[in-house]
Amino acid sequence: NKLVLLDFTGSDWCGWCVLLDREVFSKPQFKEYASKNLVLVEVDFPKMKYVSAATRAQNERLAIKYQIQAFPTIIVLNHDGQMVGELGYMQGGPDAFIAVLEKLRKG
Repeated sequence: NKLVLLDFTGSDWCGWCVLLDREVFSKPQFKEYASKNLVLVEVDFPKMKYVSAATRAQNERLAIKYQIQAFPTIIVLNHDGQMVGELGYMQGGPDAFIAVLEKLRKG
């Protein structure tokens, strides 16, 4: 009964994506919360790192499906696969991010 968090990122070129990773995703508090409440999926569009053709095609299909216009975009799905939220970079570190996810989780 976990939320699915799709992280659409440009991990090696998008400044806001790097900040989101540094300020939220890499923090122990978020990692602990995620391990109990989330299924994390990184949908990466790097410019310097190698990505296989199959992964690149899969990522493109997901970006089209969820109409991704900018990075980072975080799509949150419920356990039925229905979209329940869309987030981006936000200030406040893991506390602010987790608070928003909790609101989405509780409906």
